[in-house]
Amino acid sequence: MKKKIFISGPIQGMETNQFYRDMIREICLRHNCETLDPWKREKIIYRGNEREWWSKVPAADFIKRDLEDIEKCDILVAYLPKLSAGTCMELFYAKLKGKKTICICEIENPSPWIIVHSDVVLKRIEDLDECLTENVE
Repeated sequence: MKKKIFISGPIQGMETNQFYRDMIREICLRHNCETLDPWKREKIIYRGNEREWWSKVPAADFIKRDLEDIEKCDILVAYLPKLSAGTCMELFYAKLKGKKTICICEIENPSPWIIVHSDVVLKRIEDLDECLTENVE
């Protein structure tokens, strides 16, 4: 049975810079994993060019869907090129639910909260390939 991997990463402030999701998805697919990516479903509501767009987003609805997807996944891969409240909350929730957590963290000296809630901490997206070989296959 295919493992399900939830792709977590910052959106707010990076609406036009979501390239990392495709990179992570491609690596997951090479390992015969299915991906759950909230960006696929929600990118239409993230219109970063509109003033105060964030206040118009139905936050409770999309957070509920994200948490439901995390409950369905086997592994959460969190990408943290910068600190992101949402990504940290998803990482915490996944760990709380007993999921395997992999954090790709580019933050210098990350918070102990990130380290403690990550089963594996990687420095680069490219390192995910070997990590999935060890943890999925």
